[in-house]
Amino acid sequence: MTLRTSDFDFDLPDELIAQTPPAERSAGRLMVLGESGCEDSTVRHLPQHLRAGDLLVMNDTRVYPARLHGHKASGGRIELLIERIVDEAHALCLIKASKAPREGTVLQFEPGNAVVEGRDADLFAVHFNIPMPLTEYLQQHGKLPLPPYIQRDADNADFDRYQTVYARQTGAVAAPTAGLHFDQALLEQCTAAGLQCGYLTLHVGAGTFQPVRSDDLQGHVMHAERLCVDATLCEQIAATRAAGGRVIAIGTTVVRALETAAADGQLKPFEGDTRLFIKPGDRFNVVDGLMTNFHLPRSTLLMLVSAFAGKQRVLDGYQFAIDRRYRFFSYGDAMLAFRDEG
Repeated sequence: MTLRTSDFDFDLPDELIAQTPPAERSAGRLMVLGESGCEDSTVRHLPQHLRAGDLLVMNDTRVYPARLHGHKASGGRIELLIERIVDEAHALCLIKASKAPREGTVLQFEPGNAVVEGRDADLFAVHFNIPMPLTEYLQQHGKLPLPPYIQRDADNADFDRYQTVYARQTGAVAAPTAGLHFDQALLEQCTAAGLQCGYLTLHVGAGTFQPVRSDDLQGHVMHAERLCVDATLCEQIAATRAAGGRVIAIGTTVVRALETAAADGQLKPFEGDTRLFIKPGDRFNVVDGLMTNFHLPRSTLLMLVSAFAGKQRVLDGYQFAIDRRYRFFSYGDAMLAFRDEG
């Protein structure tokens, strides 16, 4: 059966798109997608839906202030989103402007400037002429890049809340949002319930928000994201399996990372880029359970969740969530699903 982007569409009322985080990280709702239907729960009750010996795998990437505002020599305003820092003077960027800048265009910032050196698809290669290393410059002058469906500028609270409490490895332009639900109290509850925690790194790129431009999924090319799955985590997963425990991915980024590292059927340490596009019909080698937020219609993330838990079951679950006024997307509520063995 041919899969089409339109098969993953649904109607979402605008008022269900969360614009702010909940008052407390673990105060969100949790929809548990079971074999016989959906169950209302809360994030704080997550340990009750898992088993002692299960391993929670989390993405420890850290979001950096990757957005810059400036103008062209003509005076036209521009916005840069630093997708990937190449070195302390060069980066690959998305550029929002009234007209796409050509090679050689000078972009003015305060202080300093940058020159467009080339373009590859949506990304521009940019050379920065600034008075300090680029990472330091962004810490001083960059803005936190909230997702495009959050209709407000980032404020001081977002610098804390749009970051997981276990973020360690700087390099993402978007948060691994399932992890935003965890606070220290919930982590301690998980440990007390006999759950283990393991960590990997996948630096989420802006491509996570890019639409699928082809209705035929075979025509879609995934954006590249950097990841690292180390030997320690591989050993944790092997020990969990040997003891009869399950691997629970906290977020779709963890699924992509683990399944990339096990692309030949066996999990091994992996460091590099992934363009893995997971869609219904694909096989899962590592992940048994998935906690994730609710995703955009027609998105590759919704396709991944549908591949994992069953397309119709997931779409029925989304309707359940809409009917019960769950909050959607990055600052929204979460769902817990287990692998569809069918």
